[in-house]
Amino acid sequence: MQNKAKTVPEYLKSLPEDRRTALEAVRKVLLANLDKDIQECMQYGMIGYAIPHSVYPPGYHCKPEEPLPFAGLASQKGHMSLYLMCVYGNPELRAKFEAEWKKTGKKLDMGAACLRFKKLEDLPLELIGKTVRSIKAKQYIAHYESMIKGPRPKVAKSTVKRSPASRKK
Repeated sequence: MQNKAKTVPEYLKSLPEDRRTALEAVRKVLLANLDKDIQECMQYGMIGYAIPHSVYPPGYHCKPEEPLPFAGLASQKGHMSLYLMCVYGNPELRAKFEAEWKKTGKKLDMGAACLRFKKLEDLPLELIGKTVRSIKAKQYIAHYESMIKGPRPKVAKSTVKRSPASRKK
C-alpha cells in the first residue's frame, strides 16, 4: 500500500524510528549530491527525486503530469528501497555501478532500478553519492529521450480469454 503522506517530513514521520533513521541518512547523501536541476518531492507514494516541469516540460512519458523521475526512496513491507532510475536503462553506467559495488564487499540486491536493503549498513553510501553526483539532469534527459524515441519492444497480445462477466467491469 502506498504511503498517503503529502510531504517528505510527513512521510518520514510516519515511519518506525529505525527505518526513518536509515532513510534520512540515504536522503542526506542524495540531497548533498544531486544536480541543482533535480528536486526532492513526493512521487508515487514515496520520496522522489525528479526533474521538474520547469526544467523538462514534457514530464514523464508514461504520465506527463508527473515530473521526470530520477530516483526514489521508500519504506516497503519487508525492506527499504532506493530506486535509481538514473542507472536503469543505461547499461554502461549500470555495469560500472555494479563493479564499484562489488569492490565494497557488500551484497547487491538490485532489480531493474530498485536497490533493496534491510539496514543502512547494507548500502555503500559513498558509492551512491558518487553515482548520483556523476549524472547531471541534462545528461539524464538526453539519455531518457534517446531511450523513449528508440524502437519499442513489441508486446505480445494476451492469449488469456476473458469471461463475459469480466468484460462488463
